Amino acid sequence: MTDNAQSGRVGYRDIADDLRRKIDSGELPPGSRVPGENDITSRYGVAPLTARHALDVLKSEGLIVAKRGSGTFVREFKPIRRVSPDRLKATASWGAGRPIWTTDVGTRPRTESVFVEVEQPSAPVAQVLRLDDGARVVVRRRTYVVDDKPVQLATSYYPEALVAGSAITEIDTGEGGAYARLRELGHEPVRFREELRIRMPREAEREALELTQDMPIVLITRTAYTIDDQPVEVSEMVLDSAAYVLEYKFTSQD
Repeated sequence: MTDNAQSGRVGYRDIADDLRRKIDSGELPPGSRVPGENDITSRYGVAPLTARHALDVLKSEGLIVAKRGSGTFVREFKPIRRVSPDRLKATASWGAGRPIWTTDVGTRPRTESVFVEVEQPSAPVAQVLRLDDGARVVVRRRTYVVDDKPVQLATSYYPEALVAGSAITEIDTGEGGAYARLRELGHEPVRFREELRIRMPREAEREALELTQDMPIVLITRTAYTIDDQPVEVSEMVLDSAAYVLEYKFTSQD
């Protein structure tokens, strides 16, 4: 099958499939140079735009990475293994003064583009947080990056009345992050609920995560509750599906 209207012509998906096969088989091992646009144009007999689209597909899948001034290479990248519920245990992460994501296995992301604002919540967020009409929320937005590639967008919502004046309203929340600050405020999260959904990205999400149109994202919505069952946070995480492995641990015991 090809993506060109003319029968018998090679399409960008055919080229991406061929290069992907070489990567998966080890013919193009991690760190090796991938044929560039000019090489692909010559080798497959296609237009430069077709060659560019083929490389874009592999970039969006996290298989290759472009290094400015050097070329394009097979990515030496270990997927981030997001282990639940271990990552939310206070003793393993935030309660010990560490960010939650330090419990994830694999390449550690760095945090970029942190924004903190006070806003009127959407109806779904207000409902989950059980807010009165007119109540506002503190919103924390940030991007997580690995090897200069954005892998996750995260947006967290907290009742303004609950966290006003705390470090949760600052760019740097301090050791242990927002959950440690909630505990200091007397609202320690002890129970969490996560909903996971796979969908196609919105345009803003696609651009922010540098995805192609046909790459899905993983949307995880987490709600944190106190021992009194009070919701204190809603967090929406948009994950590049090519960058993560989601692992869940549980037992058959009550």
